[in-house]
Amino acid sequence: MSRLFPYPLLFSSLLLFWLLLNEFTIGNFILGFIIALIASQSMRAFEPEKTRIRSYTGIIHLFCNVFVDIIQSNIDVAKLILSRQKKSRRAGFVAIPLELDNKIGLVLLACIITATPGTAWVDYHAARSELVIHVLDLENPEVWRDSIKQRYERLLLEIFA
Repeated sequence: MSRLFPYPLLFSSLLLFWLLLNEFTIGNFILGFIIALIASQSMRAFEPEKTRIRSYTGIIHLFCNVFVDIIQSNIDVAKLILSRQKKSRRAGFVAIPLELDNKIGLVLLACIITATPGTAWVDYHAARSELVIHVLDLENPEVWRDSIKQRYERLLLEIFA
């Protein structure tokens, strides 16, 4: 039974929402059943790999780095937007080679970069192990590469390697 319905709560909630959004008929029930079944079956592909955390102190350091960087980035972006000076800001893209290949670590890195104002995760090329980010005010790409690698990737490798 668990092979047919690997995520029973997801299946039942999708079916329920389908029926709440549409008129209740036998045809809508069958269509909702099929959609919920396909969606819950496809969730198997997203099942995360088992990961062992190797450094709990690394988690604390990472959290502190992210907290400080988000506060600092908020201040920098606010200054950039609210300043009356027409500073020539140059938005741009930075390619960063990564050693990190753990899927959970990459997801965390994506969340960190996207949560930090002024930066956005754009692309990750798995074959080249290369991350591309967009930076709102790009003065020196090397500074961004070193910052991502030293402040985040190094700690994520310590936590998950």
